Amino acid sequence: MVKIQCGDIVEIQGDEMTRVIWDLIKEKLLFPYLDMKLHYFDLGIEYREKTKDQVTIDAAEAIKKYNVGVKCATITPDEDRVREFNLSKMWKSPNGTIRNILGGTVFREPIICKNVPRLVPGWTKPIVIGRHAFGDQYRATDFVIPGNGKLEISWTSSDDPSNQLKYTVFDFANGGGVALAMYNTDESIREFAHSSFQFALQKGWPLYMSTKNTILKKYDGRFKDIFAEIYQKEYKAKFEAKNIWYEHRLIDDMVAAAMKSEGGFVWACKNYDGDVQSDSVAQGFGSLGLMTSVLICPDGKTIESEAAHGTVTRHFRMHQQGKETSTNPIASIFAWTRGFMHRAKLDNNTDLDNFARKLEETCVETIESGFMTKDLAICIKGTNVERKDYLNTFEFLDKLQENLSKKLSC
Repeated sequence: MVKIQCGDIVEIQGDEMTRVIWDLIKEKLLFPYLDMKLHYFDLGIEYREKTKDQVTIDAAEAIKKYNVGVKCATITPDEDRVREFNLSKMWKSPNGTIRNILGGTVFREPIICKNVPRLVPGWTKPIVIGRHAFGDQYRATDFVIPGNGKLEISWTSSDDPSNQLKYTVFDFANGGGVALAMYNTDESIREFAHSSFQFALQKGWPLYMSTKNTILKKYDGRFKDIFAEIYQKEYKAKFEAKNIWYEHRLIDDMVAAAMKSEGGFVWACKNYDGDVQSDSVAQGFGSLGLMTSVLICPDGKTIESEAAHGTVTRHFRMHQQGKETSTNPIASIFAWTRGFMHRAKLDNNTDLDNFARKLEETCVETIESGFMTKDLAICIKGTNVERKDYLNTFEFLDKLQENLSKKLSC
């Protein structure tokens, strides 16, 4: 069998059970059919520690060079993880580091299977979350205030040091507390706006952008004003030609409206809001394991796709003990397929695009035919799931391999 040629892909390895699955996906579903030019970076927590996290920066720079990255789920260490792996420091989120280097917007879309019931039954159409991938809490400086005193924040012009802004934030008079300073840039907000408008046009769906500008009048107000300016100048006519629209909504109003809607729209969220709402939407459509996640950079040419869930630590502990696991690989597979689709688009590679689409179809069709992992069986049958109702991690990947082989031979 002649393998399909696949251009440069930056492969970013991860941690724990998703690392195990990642290798199985390559072995069973990719290597037999594709001749890939992989540029490999190990973002497992041990190697991140060994390189003092330089490997994360190197991976991001490689994505900028080769335009396509696919990423396995990784550990973001907390105090327990620092002790577990004897880390020299609490390394920052690798996702946050990569997104801050690349910029852009993370678009997360549910993978819909007809037999997986929605927790929000009214959602008959997909909802795509567009998460701003720069700044805010993810680049914030936070610290503990040790005692009484004045908390101030200031800005000094790089062109004229006498040009300054200075604000008193709070006077601590009854002991210490905590503080946080965060920021964003007009440039990044504009890139976020363009990405969101372009994606909505591509989908042919209305776009909503949510903030809490009634409280953060300057900060969130800046997002609202920049989106409105760009929409009026560059996108309003294009949206109206497609009979779609753009609206700004308060975040609490938007959450309520989304729950009552039928779906079929793009929801642009600030960084933290997008982090939260993408999980809410994924669960509302049935499962956190059925969600795509693609970072689209401002140049429109560079993307990074990833699994939009964690490293499945509990299953990994069972796997280490030799116990049976039933871990859902679908989001990790779709991380690869969305990377392949973009590589195919850049290289005008129809064969690669067809392969990626057939692999996605195989995943959905296999689940819809009744073969699935335990998490999806629970979604369908509730807590009364029996062993015969699901496949274990390895059986499910074997079934996908079998069905993909049949589909490709047709």
